[in-house]
Amino acid sequence: MSTNLAFRRQTAPKPTKQQPKIVSMGKEQAARIQTSILNAAEKKALTWLAKRQPVWMTSDILTYIGVAGALICAVGFALSSININFLWLSSFGLVVNWYGDSLDGTLARVRGTQRPTYGFFIDHTIDALTITAMCVGAGLSPMLRLEVALFVLVAYLILSIYTYICTLVKEEFRLTYGKLGPTEFRLIVIIINTLFIYTPWRYHTYEIGGEQFGLFDIIGAVIAVVIFVMHLVQWFKDRKELSLKDPAKPYKPTK
Repeated sequence: MSTNLAFRRQTAPKPTKQQPKIVSMGKEQAARIQTSILNAAEKKALTWLAKRQPVWMTSDILTYIGVAGALICAVGFALSSININFLWLSSFGLVVNWYGDSLDGTLARVRGTQRPTYGFFIDHTIDALTITAMCVGAGLSPMLRLEVALFVLVAYLILSIYTYICTLVKEEFRLTYGKLGPTEFRLIVIIINTLFIYTPWRYHTYEIGGEQFGLFDIIGAVIAVVIFVMHLVQWFKDRKELSLKDPAKPYKPTK
Protein backbone atom coordinates (compact mmCIF):
# COMPACT_ATOMS: atom_id res chain seq x y z
CA MET A 1 0.00 0.00 0.00
CA SER A 2 2.82 2.38 0.81
CA THR A 3 4.33 1.69 -2.61
CA ASN A 4 1.04 2.59 -4.29
CA LEU A 5 0.77 5.80 -2.31
CA ALA A 6 4.33 6.71 -3.20
CA PHE A 7 3.57 6.01 -6.85
CA ARG A 8 0.51 8.21 -6.72
CA ARG A 9 2.49 11.02 -5.13
CA GLN A 10 5.16 10.78 -7.80
CA THR A 11 2.76 10.63 -10.74
CA ALA A 12 0.13 13.11 -9.54
CA PRO A 13 0.25 16.27 -11.66
CA LYS A 14 1.65 19.26 -9.85
CA PRO A 15 -0.29 22.49 -10.09
CA THR A 16 1.26 25.02 -12.39
CA LYS A 17 0.66 28.68 -13.01
CA GLN A 18 -0.88 27.80 -16.37
CA GLN A 19 -3.65 25.73 -14.82
CA PRO A 20 -6.94 27.60 -14.31
CA LYS A 21 -8.04 28.24 -10.78
CA ILE A 22 -11.13 26.19 -9.95
CA VAL A 23 -13.83 28.36 -8.44
CA SER A 24 -17.13 27.11 -7.04
CA MET A 25 -19.76 29.07 -8.89
CA GLY A 26 -23.15 29.91 -7.41
CA LYS A 27 -25.88 27.35 -7.92
CA GLU A 28 -27.77 26.05 -4.91
CA GLN A 29 -25.89 28.52 -2.70
CA ALA A 30 -26.97 31.41 -4.92
CA ALA A 31 -29.61 33.71 -3.46
CA ARG A 32 -32.99 33.02 -5.06
CA ILE A 33 -34.67 36.26 -6.16
CA GLN A 34 -38.45 35.79 -6.19
CA THR A 35 -40.60 38.91 -6.26
CA SER A 36 -43.50 37.80 -8.47
CA ILE A 37 -47.14 38.56 -7.78
CA LEU A 38 -48.03 34.94 -7.03
CA ASN A 39 -44.80 33.99 -5.26
CA ALA A 40 -46.08 33.87 -1.66
CA ALA A 41 -49.21 31.86 -2.49
CA GLU A 42 -47.34 29.60 -4.91
CA LYS A 43 -44.63 28.81 -2.37
CA LYS A 44 -47.22 27.72 0.21
CA ALA A 45 -49.05 25.60 -2.37
CA LEU A 46 -45.86 23.90 -3.57
CA THR A 47 -44.73 23.12 -0.01
CA TRP A 48 -48.19 21.69 0.75
CA LEU A 49 -48.03 19.52 -2.37
CA ALA A 50 -44.44 18.41 -1.72
CA LYS A 51 -45.30 17.17 1.77
CA ARG A 52 -48.10 15.05 0.33
CA GLN A 53 -46.22 13.36 -2.50
CA PRO A 54 -46.03 9.54 -2.36
CA VAL A 55 -42.73 8.02 -1.25
CA TRP A 56 -41.94 6.76 -4.76
CA MET A 57 -42.21 10.26 -6.25
CA THR A 58 -38.82 11.84 -6.95
CA SER A 59 -37.59 15.16 -8.28
CA ASP A 60 -36.50 13.45 -11.50
CA ILE A 61 -40.00 12.04 -12.08
CA LEU A 62 -41.49 15.49 -11.51
CA THR A 63 -39.00 16.94 -14.01
CA TYR A 64 -40.18 14.41 -16.60
CA ILE A 65 -43.80 15.30 -15.78
CA GLY A 66 -42.90 18.93 -16.52
CA VAL A 67 -41.42 17.89 -19.87
CA ALA A 68 -44.57 15.88 -20.66
CA GLY A 69 -46.66 18.95 -19.86
CA ALA A 70 -44.62 21.07 -22.26
CA LEU A 71 -45.07 18.49 -25.04
CA ILE A 72 -48.83 18.32 -24.36
CA CYS A 73 -48.91 22.11 -24.60
CA ALA A 74 -47.03 22.06 -27.93
CA VAL A 75 -49.28 19.34 -29.38
CA GLY A 76 -52.39 21.23 -28.25
CA PHE A 77 -51.15 24.36 -30.00
CA ALA A 78 -50.42 22.47 -33.22
CA LEU A 79 -53.77 20.62 -33.21
CA SER A 80 -55.67 23.88 -32.68
CA SER A 81 -55.14 24.54 -36.40
CA ILE A 82 -57.59 21.65 -36.92
CA ASN A 83 -59.96 22.49 -34.06
CA ILE A 84 -59.61 25.63 -32.00
CA ASN A 85 -60.77 23.82 -28.85
CA PHE A 86 -57.45 21.97 -28.73
CA LEU A 87 -56.16 25.17 -27.12
CA TRP A 88 -57.72 23.76 -23.94
CA LEU A 89 -55.30 20.84 -24.27
CA SER A 90 -52.50 23.38 -24.58
CA SER A 91 -53.63 25.15 -21.41
CA PHE A 92 -53.86 21.82 -19.60
CA GLY A 93 -50.29 21.07 -20.70
CA LEU A 94 -49.16 24.35 -19.13
CA VAL A 95 -50.73 23.32 -15.81
CA VAL A 96 -48.97 19.94 -15.96
CA ASN A 97 -45.72 21.70 -16.88
CA TRP A 98 -46.10 24.03 -13.88
CA TYR A 99 -46.76 21.08 -11.57
CA GLY A 100 -43.64 19.16 -12.58
CA ASP A 101 -41.29 22.05 -13.25
CA SER A 102 -42.13 23.99 -10.09
CA LEU A 103 -42.50 21.08 -7.69
CA ASP A 104 -39.29 19.13 -8.46
CA GLY A 105 -37.01 21.56 -6.62
CA THR A 106 -39.48 22.09 -3.79
CA LEU A 107 -39.73 18.34 -3.20
CA ALA A 108 -35.93 18.07 -2.96
CA ARG A 109 -35.76 20.94 -0.46
CA VAL A 110 -38.61 19.58 1.69
CA ARG A 111 -37.01 16.12 1.82
CA GLY A 112 -33.44 17.40 2.15
CA THR A 113 -32.38 15.55 -0.99
CA GLN A 114 -30.98 18.45 -3.00
CA ARG A 115 -28.49 17.74 -5.79
CA PRO A 116 -27.34 21.29 -6.59
CA THR A 117 -25.01 20.64 -9.53
CA TYR A 118 -27.09 17.88 -11.12
CA GLY A 119 -30.36 19.74 -10.56
CA PHE A 120 -29.01 22.98 -12.01
CA PHE A 121 -27.72 21.12 -15.07
CA ILE A 122 -30.89 19.10 -15.71
CA ASP A 123 -33.44 21.82 -15.02
CA HIS A 124 -31.98 24.49 -17.23
CA THR A 125 -30.92 22.36 -20.17
CA ILE A 126 -34.42 20.85 -20.26
CA ASP A 127 -36.03 24.30 -19.89
CA ALA A 128 -34.43 25.40 -23.16
CA LEU A 129 -35.89 22.38 -24.96
CA THR A 130 -39.37 22.65 -23.47
CA ILE A 131 -39.78 26.37 -24.19
CA THR A 132 -38.62 25.75 -27.75
CA ALA A 133 -41.22 23.00 -28.20
CA MET A 134 -44.00 25.22 -26.80
CA CYS A 135 -43.07 28.25 -28.91
CA VAL A 136 -42.81 26.22 -32.12
CA GLY A 137 -46.17 24.65 -31.30
CA ALA A 138 -47.66 28.12 -30.79
CA GLY A 139 -46.21 29.17 -34.16
CA LEU A 140 -48.03 26.26 -35.81
CA SER A 141 -51.35 27.31 -34.26
CA PRO A 142 -53.78 29.80 -35.81
CA MET A 143 -53.11 32.10 -32.86
CA LEU A 144 -49.58 33.22 -33.77
CA ARG A 145 -47.48 33.50 -36.88
CA LEU A 146 -44.38 31.32 -36.62
CA GLU A 147 -42.02 34.31 -36.81
CA VAL A 148 -43.82 35.99 -33.89
CA ALA A 149 -43.63 32.81 -31.80
CA LEU A 150 -39.91 32.52 -32.57
CA PHE A 151 -39.46 36.19 -31.58
CA VAL A 152 -40.95 35.32 -28.18
CA LEU A 153 -38.63 32.30 -27.99
CA VAL A 154 -35.54 34.42 -28.68
CA ALA A 155 -36.56 36.94 -26.01
CA TYR A 156 -37.11 34.16 -23.46
CA LEU A 157 -33.79 32.45 -24.21
CA ILE A 158 -31.87 35.73 -23.99
CA LEU A 159 -33.41 36.43 -20.58
CA SER A 160 -32.62 32.85 -19.50
CA ILE A 161 -28.98 33.17 -20.55
CA TYR A 162 -28.76 36.42 -18.61
CA THR A 163 -30.24 34.70 -15.54
CA TYR A 164 -27.63 31.92 -15.69
CA ILE A 165 -24.78 34.42 -16.12
CA CYS A 166 -25.94 36.33 -13.03
CA THR A 167 -26.16 33.06 -11.12
CA LEU A 168 -22.44 32.64 -11.75
CA VAL A 169 -21.09 36.18 -11.46
CA LYS A 170 -23.44 37.53 -8.77
CA GLU A 171 -24.51 34.30 -7.03
CA GLU A 172 -28.10 35.44 -7.51
CA PHE A 173 -30.59 33.15 -9.19
CA ARG A 174 -33.27 35.54 -10.38
CA LEU A 175 -36.52 33.63 -10.91
CA THR A 176 -38.58 36.77 -11.47
CA TYR A 177 -38.14 40.13 -13.13
CA GLY A 178 -40.26 42.86 -11.64
CA LYS A 179 -43.48 41.16 -10.63
CA LEU A 180 -43.45 38.51 -13.35
CA GLY A 181 -42.03 35.01 -13.30
CA PRO A 182 -42.59 31.71 -15.13
CA THR A 183 -45.89 31.03 -13.33
CA GLU A 184 -47.30 34.43 -14.24
CA PHE A 185 -46.28 33.94 -17.88
CA ARG A 186 -47.97 30.52 -17.96
CA LEU A 187 -51.13 32.12 -16.58
CA ILE A 188 -50.95 34.87 -19.22
CA VAL A 189 -50.73 32.26 -21.99
CA ILE A 190 -53.73 30.38 -20.55
CA ILE A 191 -55.72 33.64 -20.52
CA ILE A 192 -54.67 34.38 -24.11
CA ASN A 193 -55.73 30.86 -25.17
CA THR A 194 -59.14 31.37 -23.57
CA LEU A 195 -59.63 34.78 -25.18
CA PHE A 196 -58.68 33.38 -28.57
CA ILE A 197 -61.32 30.64 -28.23
CA TYR A 198 -64.21 32.73 -26.92
CA THR A 199 -63.79 36.27 -28.26
CA PRO A 200 -64.09 37.65 -31.79
CA TRP A 201 -60.65 39.23 -31.34
CA ARG A 202 -59.07 36.38 -33.33
CA TYR A 203 -60.68 37.81 -36.46
CA HIS A 204 -59.05 41.21 -36.06
CA THR A 205 -56.17 41.67 -38.49
CA TYR A 206 -53.86 44.56 -39.27
CA GLU A 207 -51.60 45.23 -42.21
CA ILE A 208 -48.06 46.05 -41.14
CA GLY A 209 -45.32 46.39 -43.76
CA GLY A 210 -47.48 44.73 -46.37
CA GLU A 211 -48.09 41.68 -44.12
CA GLN A 212 -51.26 40.68 -42.30
CA PHE A 213 -50.91 40.31 -38.54
CA GLY A 214 -53.64 39.26 -36.17
CA LEU A 215 -54.35 40.98 -32.88
CA PHE A 216 -52.79 38.03 -31.05
CA ASP A 217 -49.64 38.35 -33.15
CA ILE A 218 -49.35 41.90 -31.88
CA ILE A 219 -49.96 40.73 -28.30
CA GLY A 220 -47.22 38.10 -28.71
CA ALA A 221 -44.80 40.67 -30.11
CA VAL A 222 -45.57 43.03 -27.21
CA ILE A 223 -44.84 40.22 -24.73
CA ALA A 224 -41.47 39.63 -26.44
CA VAL A 225 -40.65 43.34 -26.30
CA VAL A 226 -41.58 43.46 -22.60
CA ILE A 227 -39.16 40.57 -21.95
CA PHE A 228 -36.40 42.42 -23.82
CA VAL A 229 -37.10 45.59 -21.81
CA MET A 230 -36.97 43.68 -18.51
CA HIS A 231 -33.62 42.24 -19.59
CA LEU A 232 -32.18 45.65 -20.48
CA VAL A 233 -33.44 47.33 -17.30
CA GLN A 234 -31.90 44.62 -15.13
CA TRP A 235 -28.69 44.66 -17.22
CA PHE A 236 -28.13 48.37 -16.58
CA LYS A 237 -28.73 47.88 -12.83
CA ASP A 238 -26.35 44.92 -12.61
CA ARG A 239 -23.74 46.62 -14.80
CA LYS A 240 -23.61 49.57 -12.40
CA GLU A 241 -23.34 47.30 -9.37
CA LEU A 242 -20.64 45.09 -10.88
CA SER A 243 -18.63 48.08 -12.11
CA LEU A 244 -18.38 49.25 -8.48
CA LYS A 245 -17.41 45.79 -7.23
CA ASP A 246 -14.88 45.32 -10.02
CA PRO A 247 -13.71 48.85 -10.92
CA ALA A 248 -11.60 49.67 -13.94
CA LYS A 249 -7.87 49.62 -13.24
CA PRO A 250 -5.61 52.39 -14.52
CA TYR A 251 -3.26 51.38 -17.29
CA LYS A 252 0.35 52.42 -16.74
CA PRO A 253 2.40 51.54 -19.79
CA THR A 254 6.03 50.73 -19.17
CA LYS A 255 8.65 52.48 -21.27
